[in-house]
Amino acid sequence: MAKMTLEQLRKLREEKKKQLDMRDPDNKQIHIVVGMGTSGIAAGAKDTLDAFLRCIENRGLTNVAVRQVGSFGLDYAEPTVEVVMPDMPRVIYGKVTPDVAEKIVLEHIIGKKLVENHVYDRPAADIVDKE
Repeated sequence: MAKMTLEQLRKLREEKKKQLDMRDPDNKQIHIVVGMGTSGIAAGAKDTLDAFLRCIENRGLTNVAVRQVGSFGLDYAEPTVEVVMPDMPRVIYGKVTPDVAEKIVLEHIIGKKLVENHVYDRPAADIVDKE
């Protein structure tokens, strides 16, 4: 393994700091929670998490926090992701590949429209009005 220069180390530190900032939920209105249980990781949740981080960074979205948790209990639909944002129902998406992660950012986070064919759980309509 080649040695890194001081400049390369500084660049690496800045990249990792940005990634850590994206995972900090303080003062962020939108939360993306990726299920990283054993079945989620086996189904590709790490690639999904990386896709969300990359997509959010590329679009300069600073009000979005990306976190990881264990399992949502929807093992048959892994990788699963919960999206919580103002003026939208709390939704759990399933079978979220990296391509679907980008679609969720574009349509749900930016466009404020559900990605219907990947919704696995959301509150009933009478509950949505009360949230």
